Amino acid sequence: MSTSPADAREHAPATARNRDAILEILRRILPKRGRVLEVGSGTGEHAAYFAMALPDLSWQPSDPDPALRASIAAWTADCQATNIAPPLDIDATWDDWPIAAADAIVCINMVHIAPWEATEGLIAGAARLLATGAPLYLYGPYRVDGRHTAPSNAEFDAMLRRQDPEWGVRDIGDVASLADRFGFRLEETVAMPANNLSAVFRRT
Repeated sequence: MSTSPADAREHAPATARNRDAILEILRRILPKRGRVLEVGSGTGEHAAYFAMALPDLSWQPSDPDPALRASIAAWTADCQATNIAPPLDIDATWDDWPIAAADAIVCINMVHIAPWEATEGLIAGAARLLATGAPLYLYGPYRVDGRHTAPSNAEFDAMLRRQDPEWGVRDIGDVASLADRFGFRLEETVAMPANNLSAVFRRT
């Protein structure tokens, strides 16, 4: 008895709440055409939604979790988009990723639920792959000037750190300083739903 690929689809409730707000930013900052690498694609719901909304872009999802890569493939099959590549096995901390270049990199809700080494690896990988002027887009909760943007973010940060001491809501200034060392300029931050931020970096 065969199993439908759609059976592997996993759901992240936050996706439906933030995807349109994120898409509004992506429409503005991404190139009109080219290859977009999504690092830490998770369930694959964002990849399917954005690829359908941006048909002139080639969307390359990735995730180090085999179950999530199966979910990404299932969402891809379900939406029948022709501009989504099979998901790659990429751990942001790796020194070598199985992709030679990209025209943009997108990373949603990864930085706070991974060790700081993953953010360092993400920025280093983006520096290897992106050409001058290409965007690196990050989304998630961040502290600003050492302060949480809402009490709920402080509570979320404490919960994350109880779950894993290496996790936690990062300060956007620390991320910007790291990015600067790898040749990225923080172009803008945009307030997003549920006290999150969009951070747009450009390769200099």
